Amino acid sequence: MEKLFVRFATLTAKIAGKPWTFIACLLIVLVWAMSGPVFKFNETWQLVINTGTTIITFLMVFLIQNTQNRDGAAMQAKLDELVFAVRQADSRFIGIEHLTEKELDAILAEVEKRGLAVQSGKPAAPIPGKRGKRADEIEAEQPAKASPAKERAAKPATRKPAAK
Repeated sequence: MEKLFVRFATLTAKIAGKPWTFIACLLIVLVWAMSGPVFKFNETWQLVINTGTTIITFLMVFLIQNTQNRDGAAMQAKLDELVFAVRQADSRFIGIEHLTEKELDAILAEVEKRGLAVQSGKPAAPIPGKRGKRADEIEAEQPAKASPAKERAAKPATRKPAAK
């Protein structure tokens, strides 16, 4: 069910973003407006466009939100991967979309301060605070653990005599 909805939402978002869709909607509104004198601009005539646009808007909100949520999540995953892959990048930036507004504002203020410094000709400096550790750095700090396979390989094999 979810895959079907995702495909429908993606297709609808693509179609809704096309110029021809806008032109078709504009033509519908123009035809509706020109039909006003025929229907003497009565309440039913107004109700048709009001109901139609309300229903379409209501449904489109959810479809567009679904598309935006997936696009945002994909973008965050890609950015997190780039931060992880670039050795000089500060790994504290991985997953910051889950921080509070106040925490994000503090990080943004530091990044903007660094940006202004770079624009004024100063060299880029790291953001203050303790850098996040990467997985390989954490693993390097851990004492080497012997695995059961390594322990078996290190022990000489002893055979038990066969029972007679």
